[in-house]
Amino acid sequence: MFRKILIANRGEIACRVITAARDLGIRTVAVYSDADRNARHVAMADEAHRIGPAPARESYLDMAAILAAAKDAGAEAIHPGYGFLSENEDFAAACAKSGIVFIGPMPEAIAAMGDKSAAKALMEKAGVPLVPGYHGENQDPAFLAKEAGKIGYPVLIKASAGGGGKGMRAVEKAADFAAALEGAKREAKAAFGDERVLIERYLQRPRHIEIQVFGDSHGNAVYLFERDCSVQRRHQKVLEEAPAPGMTPQRRREMGEAAVAAAKAIQYTGAGTVEFITEQDGRFYFMEMNTRLQVEHPVTEMITGQDLVKWQLAVAAGEPLPLAQEQLAIHGHAIEARIYAENPARKFLPSTGTLRRLRAPEACEFRVAAGHLRVDSGVREGDTISPHYDPMIAKLIAWGETRAVALARLRAALAEYEIVGVSSNVEFLGRIASSKAFAGADLDTGLIERSRAELFPADDGAADEDLAAAALAELFAEQDHATAQARASGDPHSPWHIADGWRLNLGSHHAFVFAEGDKEHRVEVHFGDTGLRLSLDGSDQSLAGVREGDGLRVTLGAKTFRARAFRDRAQWHLFRDGLHHVLALRDPAAVEGEETDGGSLAAPMPGKVIQVLVQAGAKVARGAPLLVLEAMKMEHTISAPRAGVVKKILYAAGEQVAEGAELLILE
Repeated sequence: MFRKILIANRGEIACRVITAARDLGIRTVAVYSDADRNARHVAMADEAHRIGPAPARESYLDMAAILAAAKDAGAEAIHPGYGFLSENEDFAAACAKSGIVFIGPMPEAIAAMGDKSAAKALMEKAGVPLVPGYHGENQDPAFLAKEAGKIGYPVLIKASAGGGGKGMRAVEKAADFAAALEGAKREAKAAFGDERVLIERYLQRPRHIEIQVFGDSHGNAVYLFERDCSVQRRHQKVLEEAPAPGMTPQRRREMGEAAVAAAKAIQYTGAGTVEFITEQDGRFYFMEMNTRLQVEHPVTEMITGQDLVKWQLAVAAGEPLPLAQEQLAIHGHAIEARIYAENPARKFLPSTGTLRRLRAPEACEFRVAAGHLRVDSGVREGDTISPHYDPMIAKLIAWGETRAVALARLRAALAEYEIVGVSSNVEFLGRIASSKAFAGADLDTGLIERSRAELFPADDGAADEDLAAAALAELFAEQDHATAQARASGDPHSPWHIADGWRLNLGSHHAFVFAEGDKEHRVEVHFGDTGLRLSLDGSDQSLAGVREGDGLRVTLGAKTFRARAFRDRAQWHLFRDGLHHVLALRDPAAVEGEETDGGSLAAPMPGKVIQVLVQAGAKVARGAPLLVLEAMKMEHTISAPRAGVVKKILYAAGEQVAEGAELLILE
């Protein structure tokens, strides 16, 4: 086994590898960019080396810098994690040339599966079923449009050299093909340095089921069963589970054996995933092979009890696979939720900022089959989600004896999460987990869109319970402040330090104004001989509450409930029943004013202008696309919020913009 390895990655996967290596007595070396100098993976590793500035192409994608760090540290092997250089055959070859073991497949295997078109041709020869489509080298737009017509609409355009939904476009009709092709090629070029695409028939209500495979250098290969990754947004996975609901033993064996055949066709070593797209009747087609560990590998670990990272390390060190196929079995069910810094209500726009509060449910970290809940995270409270990398905060994995039990545990754990400082998808994940389709295992890749009404409900704002909890939290904060002042003063028993609502010549009450977006809630707490009463929107109810650790137990009228409150400057963040409300505390005596809308549009986050779609003076309708912004590896179209005339364009294609920068002016 190795004595020291370098992890050529960051975030939760770097932390995951460090944990497994530490268990095996292997020393670890982290690498970091300037943006990650104080990152969690840097703190966890035995040593760390700087490899460059914040942009990934100048740090985590800099092969020379990473190899130099490995040589300087005396690392015998490099684990690439996933993303970045994990599927780069040139990097794997460079490791071998430098006398360093690449913890992954041989460069030839990466190359064989890295080109989707070539991979499909190889799989066709191996007898693995393929989706009807064009996977050739001719990239002439007119030719591709003709091939799309032959296949029959709808079709799917996909980048030949990548994955993760980048460079992918679904096209419903021929009139939309040219624009979709241009966008897919542009995004593929930016993400992978290769603009080639392939075209496939777009299946109706498909499921995304993948098989975890493992090979060693002794010619052995096994499959560790399947994962269902059908719940996706922007062609990127949101929830994953294992085993796949509705999978029969016969179909599992057929798909597993097909996946192993694919791996053996390229003499595969290490961890890999063969991805299939399946129809509702169970027919399956080869989609691609990811020649690396997957983000969702924890669900496989939870149902098999096997540590896949430790398997990777053993195989890379020349050892045979730890178990044979007949020794592997499924135990229970596991579901993983990817927690991102993003705003689902704004088309899943990534969010940046400092994690001012990060509270996860009680769970083990990175550990395989160590309990019912597992959290894999590469960030801590106080860390920054920057625009340079993927905005993942954590992966929450729940295990149960059955799918129903695992799902119930997932819902309960999501309700315990507290994230302040960035927008997050926690509430959205909770709605998916509670949705009729997901709960009933009615799965396909369009689940989010077809369940839109259920998953994107109208925001009714804070309920009376939330406002009551906020008022109590503010009262407790005032009491704490008064107590602290009293202790620091010369007269700790002075009545001027009492925060019980008493006022000279005034009624005994506190008045609060909580703002939530453009709504204002006026709340009064009255102090009486029999206790507190809450006045809100003309109603009057008894109010009582006590603190329980970081939370509150509140009784409003006849109802008792629990809530958690966190104050971030002038805002109270209320967490109750899986919902998160942000209430800004305002001065009740402040003069109200109304800001006017000058017709400007601002960048929702830092990025680069890729395309300007209009000219100054153009008349545009509400919803018309105005420009395309690239941020955090994805393209975002900025649309007109209303009809108007483009008065001025403030940025040209290719220019970088800061978050909040005015992009153009719309009259």
